[in-house]
Amino acid sequence: MYINDIDDQINSRLLKFADDTKIYFKVNSPENIDRLREDLCKLVYWSKEWQMLFNVEKCKVMHLGYDNPHASYFVDGNRLQVVSKKRDLGVIMSDDLKWEKQCVAAVKQCNKILGMIKRNFTDKSEETIMSLYKSLVRPH
Repeated sequence: MYINDIDDQINSRLLKFADDTKIYFKVNSPENIDRLREDLCKLVYWSKEWQMLFNVEKCKVMHLGYDNPHASYFVDGNRLQVVSKKRDLGVIMSDDLKWEKQCVAAVKQCNKILGMIKRNFTDKSEETIMSLYKSLVRPH
């Protein structure tokens, strides 16, 4: 409710979820780089006006696509860190848009839970194991 107007003056696209905001734009020319930089400046202005400052240390840049010029971007004078992967709402996004890192992380988490079940539960009946599997492992 407090941030509904955050994108009023923004030309780029914004994704908002709770206290998380993502800005994205197709950058394939110097003009588009400048446009995205202007939008970042507008976001900083908005955040100062409404006293809802961005945590610059959590702000990251991910360059997608082969023809991306990999420009530098700044928030309030601080250069944003470039990352090749980032966890967002539990999903690992990578700059190559492949799912491998997400799948590996999910398998590791499932194996940890299966090991915990094996070590800590003495009742190994099919009903118990299936119940534990469906409630603890399958969601991952």
